[in-house]
Amino acid sequence: MASFPAPRSAFLLLLVVLLLGAVGYRSLGSTSSAADSGPVGDGELPDGTSVYDDEHAGVTELDPDLLRALRRAANDAVDDDVDIVVNSGWRSRAYQQRLLDEAVATYGSRAEAARWVSTPDASPHVSGDAVDVGPARAAAWLDRKGARYGLCRIYDNEAWHFELRPDAVDEGCPRRYPDPTYDPRNR
Repeated sequence: MASFPAPRSAFLLLLVVLLLGAVGYRSLGSTSSAADSGPVGDGELPDGTSVYDDEHAGVTELDPDLLRALRRAANDAVDDDVDIVVNSGWRSRAYQQRLLDEAVATYGSRAEAARWVSTPDASPHVSGDAVDVGPARAAAWLDRKGARYGLCRIYDNEAWHFELRPDAVDEGCPRRYPDPTYDPRNR
């Protein structure tokens, strides 16, 4: 006659089988490896990327002080029913160049494209010192309240682009440039 395990043994056996199954299932579904366990990408971000994202270099490679300020602002924005997302943050030089090339194709000239996209040598995105936020409601909230966190809108024509200006907490944000071509960093 076959003997059946005691209820406690059966439970433990079932638990082990379920755990092994879960681990196996996760392993089959995973496409990552040890080589790509850190932040990924050249800075391009999927739509709706959270300020708390720790998977994409576009967020994780931001200047740590900028990222802390952005996260503090995002925490407070929730109280006003505003969700701040990162549309763009840190960018590799190659990604910044690609954006510039696309802007030249869109606007018809390098001079007109420069009103919207900086070169890799001048862009604060490449150094991790700028963040583009969305949606429009979140950018407007940050434009009104960002100085409290040292986050300032830099260009009149880019309602989404913010940089860290720590002095803004006490002094307010500096005067904006009409567009990036007026910014001395881009000359």
